[in-house]
Amino acid sequence: MNETIKLLMARKSVRQFEREAIPEADVETILRAAVQAPSAGNMTLWSIIRVTDPLKKQALAVSCDNQPFIATAPLVLVFCADYRRWLDVFATLDLGEPLRMPGEGDFLLAMEDAIIAAHASVVAADALGYGSCYIGDIIEHCDTQREILSLPAYVKPVCMAVYGRPTQGQIERRKPPRFDIRDVVFENAYRVAGAQGMKDMLGKRQGLDGEGLERWLTAFAKRKWNSDFSREMTRSAAQMIEEWREGK
Repeated sequence: MNETIKLLMARKSVRQFEREAIPEADVETILRAAVQAPSAGNMTLWSIIRVTDPLKKQALAVSCDNQPFIATAPLVLVFCADYRRWLDVFATLDLGEPLRMPGEGDFLLAMEDAIIAAHASVVAADALGYGSCYIGDIIEHCDTQREILSLPAYVKPVCMAVYGRPTQGQIERRKPPRFDIRDVVFENAYRVAGAQGMKDMLGKRQGLDGEGLERWLTAFAKRKWNSDFSREMTRSAAQMIEEWREGK
């Protein structure tokens, strides 16, 4: 199998790292891979904040649903949707018409760019022998994240990843199973699975059926969907979009 394909197939989230620092040459390679990622109009509508201050790392660990491994990870990168620099330069131009301010579409486009860059960095890290984990909770508590990272208007944290050398236990840990491609890839039009179709998909993936599958689904829904962090993420995301609309 092609080495790149093998890497993509084997990649899994890592939440326990060896204490060793990542050499600066490898950090630069990871960052260069992010910069080389595709972006809309080659605008690079994102910025990365590398968090090295232990107090800031600890604050992020607390604000991101109290996940202590964030504070001890050798490399912490926050990917921000960023229109600040483009807006600043556009404001100096004589366009012969009022300058359009960034809207919701711009926010989503910048978010898309940032996440593409983040994935390029994660793949590069894996190729160098490091593990990584995405931290979706960076979308929570937007006021706190803005303060920790000193974010101006039109710069919003949309993705965070932590990186480091995986412990032996993490290397040996089995990768969670994924869905069959036939269940999630459609041709020409969307296909509605329905509740039973989704249960069939999950049954195959998790190796469960009957009452065992119902118990798993109920526990998962409580832990992931009806959870406090999901409610906070929805509130915070709505606030971020509103602030973007208002230029805050």
